[in-house]
Amino acid sequence: MGSLSTLDAPLKYPIARRDESVVDNYHGVLVSDPYRWLEDPDSEETKEYVKRQAHVTESLLSTCDTRDKLGNRLQQVFEFERYQLPFKRGNKYFYFHNKGLQPFDVLYVQDDLDSDPKVLLDLNEDNNNVTVSLGLCSISEDAKYLAYGLRPGGSDWNTIQVMTIEDGNSLPDTISWVKFSNITWTHDSKGFFYSRFPAPNGETTDVGTETKIDVNQELYYHVLGTDQSEDVLCYKDPEHPKYRFSTYVTDDGQYLLLDIGETCDSVNKLYYLNISSIQSALQSAKDENTLLPFIKLVDDLDALYQYVANDETIFTFQTNKNAPKCKLVRVDLSKPSNWTDVVPESKRDVLVSAQAVNGNQLITCYLSDVKHVVHIRDLLTGCLLHTLPLEIGTVRINARRKDTTAFISFTSFLTYNITYQCELASQVPVMKIFREILVPNFDRSEFKTDQVFVASKDGTKIPMFIVSKKDVILDKSNPCLLYAYGGFNSSLTPHFSVIRSVLLKHLGAVFCLANIRGGGEYGEEWHKAGTFEKKQNCFDDFIACAEFLVSSGYTQPSKLCIEGASNGGLLVGACINQRPDIFGCALAHVGVMDMLRFHKFTIGHAWTSDFGCSEMEEDFHWLIKYSPLHNVRRPWENSNGRYIQYPATMLLTADHDNRVVPLHSLKLLATMQHTLCTSLKRSPQVNPIVVRIESKAGHCCCRPIQKEIDVAADRYSFMAKMLDASWTD
Repeated sequence: MGSLSTLDAPLKYPIARRDESVVDNYHGVLVSDPYRWLEDPDSEETKEYVKRQAHVTESLLSTCDTRDKLGNRLQQVFEFERYQLPFKRGNKYFYFHNKGLQPFDVLYVQDDLDSDPKVLLDLNEDNNNVTVSLGLCSISEDAKYLAYGLRPGGSDWNTIQVMTIEDGNSLPDTISWVKFSNITWTHDSKGFFYSRFPAPNGETTDVGTETKIDVNQELYYHVLGTDQSEDVLCYKDPEHPKYRFSTYVTDDGQYLLLDIGETCDSVNKLYYLNISSIQSALQSAKDENTLLPFIKLVDDLDALYQYVANDETIFTFQTNKNAPKCKLVRVDLSKPSNWTDVVPESKRDVLVSAQAVNGNQLITCYLSDVKHVVHIRDLLTGCLLHTLPLEIGTVRINARRKDTTAFISFTSFLTYNITYQCELASQVPVMKIFREILVPNFDRSEFKTDQVFVASKDGTKIPMFIVSKKDVILDKSNPCLLYAYGGFNSSLTPHFSVIRSVLLKHLGAVFCLANIRGGGEYGEEWHKAGTFEKKQNCFDDFIACAEFLVSSGYTQPSKLCIEGASNGGLLVGACINQRPDIFGCALAHVGVMDMLRFHKFTIGHAWTSDFGCSEMEEDFHWLIKYSPLHNVRRPWENSNGRYIQYPATMLLTADHDNRVVPLHSLKLLATMQHTLCTSLKRSPQVNPIVVRIESKAGHCCCRPIQKEIDVAADRYSFMAKMLDASWTD
């Protein structure tokens, strides 16, 4: 049963204008879209609507008695030093560090691991503009230059700037309109490759609020010390305007690899170019107005190919070609039709990554039942040499082929971070702790992590992690937070969250992470089982996990909150439509809510690899069945006399999210409030339905720490109030 609101009286929502004349014909099916006007973020009507909704939300949040407690406690808890994994370029070491409450992490450089570090890049120095965050970051092979991208308001746009590393001087180079790109230096350090789009809506000053579709990306080379207008156009494909380009220079500096992708699917074309004389090739392309003469190694978008290593023309790649759990293959560029397996596909585990180290060794990382396992292998034969002794959790690896040392970071639900220094020169790898980060006043011994496997609707076993106090009592009294994603081959693995630690300790919350289909936890087959016409599997899996938590005594519907972001926001939106009776609260961040029009905005067209597209008749018929915007119903009308309403719902978005644009959340908000509340004289829907819109922020990332604290305090105090969760010190 939906939870009863703890509010003294139902909220009074703004009345949103409905334009009943807006009707689309999808393959003979008429679908109304009365809030189409909310797709224009710059209209005065939209701005006024957002302002009035913000007032409603604030009036509710001001009554949440844990709001200040959460905010204050998070301020205290974040006051500890945090380090990211170190990495090496040239003969220097680099790492990101935060002293505690600095808005953004600071980039440091060391001549060696024992020398005093010095600040290289600190965006916190501009105290008047803490909404400009770091996006791209690339250091030249000789460690002379740093190229970095600044993201205004957290949007996906990057403006690239360059500085010298030795003296920290900024160069005049400025590169604009860069998005979904990397920065790839040539080994001569004379310049770098990057990809850019045409400027949106002309030279707009407030980037990140646009909704125009992202197409016609082009690859350029920038020569240091020149204006962007002088950059060399290296590759474009106007016949395929949705193609996106990324590049990689091989470890020996001899080859440029060009990856070409169109959607978010794990497939790419792969071209290459010998760049031993790159400057003359660039000058020729510029003088003759031609593109660089890339050679096509793979010209089909049917599999993934990622560079691992090369010796002259003999290349090793990671691929899912005829291997849904991935494998390593080798090919000689002089014999491009002859591919051989180096490390065959595992029958059970998913190959996540492979890195060449210590000359002729490999570090391979596998995902085994959603836990990372790390192996040392022989690069030439692929033979297993060693398995590194790591606990159950998630690892990240920084290493280069020329180095005998690898840095490996470890995290889990109860361990913030341990960085290991792995020495590979000896016969048996030597692992020693390089740096361990502990969260103050968090005693991991008081908590436990369990993994269960829940039977979904069709019998498929769904892994789920459950994190709780060791003395948790299964009497259905615990507030419970269930999180999932389930899309785009993305795997959710164990990781520590400072914010979550506060919920565990002070709200007595049980945290659950469901590894539903659509993700990559068991390879491409697991991913495909949650796409297109099988997308309903994701919702069935999530609902099954919720039902397990109730039937096992962890919680009850009125104390169960579900949360997800982006594709996970879609998940939450679909599930509260389908099963409003088993959730007490819902937090849907930056969700894809209009499944009929998502492909028309910014990069939405890339998601058709998971969702399909409403312009295709077959796709339309499965999209319309679960699209959150189009399936809001009054659950009490078909409840056989039971009292059912929607759970207390908070939609969260940001005004500079130009990935999943805010219109998705705004249109769903207007639809839910109208259908469930404002169109009725007396509605059974007393649980609140509100939106939280962050200003000068983007898509769930790159926010300054204070914004992270404020958003967390708001959404989890809302959750605590709706679940009747008490604060304990």
